[in-house]
Amino acid sequence: MSVKVAPPPGCTIDISDPQVQEAAIRIQASYRGHRSRSELRARGPPRILQELRDVVLVEGSAAKLECRVSAFPDPFIVWSKGGAALQDGPKYRYVFEDPDVVALVVRDGELSDLGRYTVTIKNPFGETSGSASIRVQGELPARVSKGPESARGKRGGTMVLKADISGEPPPLVAWLKDGDDVDEDERVFFDVGDTSTILTIKNARPQDSGKYEVFVENHFGSDQSFARLDVL
Repeated sequence: MSVKVAPPPGCTIDISDPQVQEAAIRIQASYRGHRSRSELRARGPPRILQELRDVVLVEGSAAKLECRVSAFPDPFIVWSKGGAALQDGPKYRYVFEDPDVVALVVRDGELSDLGRYTVTIKNPFGETSGSASIRVQGELPARVSKGPESARGKRGGTMVLKADISGEPPPLVAWLKDGDDVDEDERVFFDVGDTSTILTIKNARPQDSGKYEVFVENHFGSDQSFARLDVL
């Protein structure tokens, strides 16, 4: 047996009353606005939940860079290296693993794959990015992968010679002029980075002209390259 309880006096509601209908419309509109704001907050710009990490690449094998992301609606993903976008294909494979993992697989590892990789994640609400490096494992002899280019310059100017280098462990680097070590000072000096070395000559003089050599060496080998510099 069902029992109905009458509402307290003064609490009856007439749904045909225009004021009641108007109040109901306002309540529904307020709810829809709240729901819309909640959805916008839930969507929002992409976020990286787990950062990329450096990986070691064994020559001839593949390396995988991956991170966890939060993004709704589904984001647009771009992987790049040195500012250049990498196309999904035989060498670089874009991988999407549910529910929130994006990855890049670099196949057939070789020395040219060394470097810094960046993933950029975009959706209509914004974008974010993260970076990590691929390093090669093993005994890699020191090498000048791209030697300095011969150059001419005017007296009083600044002359620069640059060489790309590699090796594991990182090689020792020396610059020579006409067979003798370059004596560094505030005017003539060289810098060594992870993958390159730069010789700088400020306020160039005619006596700076000559044959320059960059020499690299580690436990597993050595290499050198030459360039001609002329100060006019």
